[in-house]
Amino acid sequence: MTVRSVILGLLGAAAICGVAYLNDNILRQTLIVGNNMPISVYGPLILFVLLLNPLLRMGGRSFALRARELAVIMTLTLAACCIPESGLLRTFTTSLVMPHHFNRIEPGWKDYDAIAMTPEQMLADVTDEDMVLDSFIRGMGEGGRHISWSDVPWHGWTRTLLYWLPLILSLWIAMLGLSLVVHKQWSDHELLPYPVAEFANRLLPEEGEAGSRLLKNPLFWIPVVVVFGIHFNNFLTLFFPDTMIRVPVQFDFTPLSEFVPYLRQGGGRRLLAPVMYFCVIGFAYFIPRDVSFSIGIGPFLWAIVAGLFATYGISLRGTISGGSWYIGLKGQTFVLFGANLGVFLAVLYTGRHYYTSLLRRACGGRGTDKHEVWAVWGARVFILFTLAFIVQLAITGLDWQLAVLYTGILIIFHVVMSRVLAETGLFYMQPYFFPCVVIWGVLGSQALGPSALIIMFMLTTVLLIDPRESLMPFMVNSLKLLDLREEKLGRTSGLSVAAIVLGLAIALPLCLYFQYDRGYARSDTWAGDAVPKMTYQNVVPVKQKLMAQDRLEQSESLHGWERFSEMSPNWFCVGCLGAGLVLVLLFTSLRLRFTWWPLHPVLFLTWATEPVWRFCGAFLVGCFVKAMVTKYGSMHWYQKLKPIMYGLIAGEIVGAVLPSLVGAVYYIVTGDPPKTFHVLPG
Repeated sequence: MTVRSVILGLLGAAAICGVAYLNDNILRQTLIVGNNMPISVYGPLILFVLLLNPLLRMGGRSFALRARELAVIMTLTLAACCIPESGLLRTFTTSLVMPHHFNRIEPGWKDYDAIAMTPEQMLADVTDEDMVLDSFIRGMGEGGRHISWSDVPWHGWTRTLLYWLPLILSLWIAMLGLSLVVHKQWSDHELLPYPVAEFANRLLPEEGEAGSRLLKNPLFWIPVVVVFGIHFNNFLTLFFPDTMIRVPVQFDFTPLSEFVPYLRQGGGRRLLAPVMYFCVIGFAYFIPRDVSFSIGIGPFLWAIVAGLFATYGISLRGTISGGSWYIGLKGQTFVLFGANLGVFLAVLYTGRHYYTSLLRRACGGRGTDKHEVWAVWGARVFILFTLAFIVQLAITGLDWQLAVLYTGILIIFHVVMSRVLAETGLFYMQPYFFPCVVIWGVLGSQALGPSALIIMFMLTTVLLIDPRESLMPFMVNSLKLLDLREEKLGRTSGLSVAAIVLGLAIALPLCLYFQYDRGYARSDTWAGDAVPKMTYQNVVPVKQKLMAQDRLEQSESLHGWERFSEMSPNWFCVGCLGAGLVLVLLFTSLRLRFTWWPLHPVLFLTWATEPVWRFCGAFLVGCFVKAMVTKYGSMHWYQKLKPIMYGLIAGEIVGAVLPSLVGAVYYIVTGDPPKTFHVLPG
């Protein structure tokens, strides 16, 4: 680790957090982050290794950045990628202030004291309603005149930021420590493939060289040029529709859904209009065929199962209780949680000896194995900051039993998501289950009461409503890359905390400034309107129902263990949870027992999730390509064709980065936002 690598890494974190809002909400190009393989990190890496590092090498060997330095820079930059977009700030400020606005216009909210039920520190202070709330909605800038920093009503945000920021940092630092805990088990003991980290590693220069050997292979450049050419051509068709011809990357076979009625009834018609994401095809080539096949076939199976149940009047996707579909009670959520719980238990069981020994060492005892210092300290950091997180939830007003339960489900959420990324390379994913919903379905409304529910729903809308850019998956990949380049994991992880704090210090004020200058991003109706309503759309009907049953006062009087004695589970949800758990454990056993078993348990983690519904077609294509190569070729040909697959990935990344740069230049020159162009989903 060198001083310049640390400085450049922190500058990278600052740059990501500084330009994200402009790119995503004003220029509206492919998201700066958007997933766990952000184009804003991997794209510049490709361009730097290809163009700039060789020029630096011409000035002397010491001027060029070494692979270990680039690994540190990437780690610090990626750590901050959990801040500016869906990981936090896309919905953070709107979730804290917009409920006050909807309280004025939504029927029933005032009648049932929706806002009054919320702990005051969880929302912005709108005592000065015109400045804090109304200015946020309409914006204070006029034409080309922008507001000054002092015009932002910071006083309305002080109280709530003093509550949320320590809570968020406690969670993130705990997950960073947990990343160190699982690294050796997953990387060295279980030998997970880490496809995204391996791709980054192949791009880094070899020892003593300025560039990567991969970049010297013609088989790499052919797909790079082709894929980049397709995307840049399609970008230009937005500006020159009369002279340019768009190259299709989506193919429509939806008429075939008429032959599979259950698929159509289960909402699977759109699965027959796949988009060819070239980077997904590339990653599918590097993972076992049963994994890529399971991910690809999963959405089709889910649509058929959902359609079959629908013919009998049972909806797996429909809301059973709650006014918000996204975080309401529904069978789909509990099937996914059961599957995630099953994988989490399998992960614990597989690494039980290592984790138990590490825990003993972290607590001052003697472990049965020799553990690295960074792993021991990672465990200690995880324990300490997890306890700090639980304590803060208890201070907020949540019973410590519920705080522990909520935190436990939160840990399952992040561990399994990180595991999927390390094992499959699925860089865009959303588990689609939430701690508040799981606890609600298992304990019931009467046992929880509106006050506890509203706290848990607020926590969810802020912390993990759209977890496609969560910190732990970023760190799991980064630790593998550091390990491959024999860089110090513990010290770099500690510096990642500094990168996160720096990123927050830049991104949060900028986000509030732009929102008060221009008004919140109305184009993002999900973040600006849908998410701030979710908590109250669920809690108000619960309160109405409890009042109608004359049980509201009793439910609000319950505390601690009393809640568990008053449990009234939704048995349909509990049954779905059990089904997901059993399916994962069954398929895990079959996969271990029979070498020919074709399906991987990851199927049940992803089959009902939106990202895989978008990616499944590309996964199946990648699986087919690998099957053909290994069947009619040999391992020699499989290895020989790897550069082509790396080229597909790199071509898609560059094809997303350059249009974003062109769009930024267009905005600077003309003052008008460019036409929206997305390569990867966002």
